[in-house]
Amino acid sequence: MNVVDIRHTAAELPDAWSSHLLGRVGSTGVKVLRMDGRASAPESHDVAEALLVMDGTLRLVADGGEVEVRAGDAYVVEAGVVHAVRPGSTGTLVIVEHLAPPA
Repeated sequence: MNVVDIRHTAAELPDAWSSHLLGRVGSTGVKVLRMDGRASAPESHDVAEALLVMDGTLRLVADGGEVEVRAGDAYVVEAGVVHAVRPGSTGTLVIVEHLAPPA
């Protein structure tokens, strides 16, 4: 794999909140997406996911509390924890999560 300009890749995505898989390390996927200020519906996952903010701010409700994740910070959402993105989240987000094996 070559060097990837994560911010440029996110900026070029056609839709905000539509992730792009940068690569896999075993069963772990590294994705990038662009946040555009919109909120998301609550969700939970069977496995944990790490949320790394490259630039901007991620405003998150997780496990009943509000969290603000700023550029250079990361937050791990544990498996089964209901979480949702709050309005005003903007910038570039990298998600590290377990993926199903490739078909």
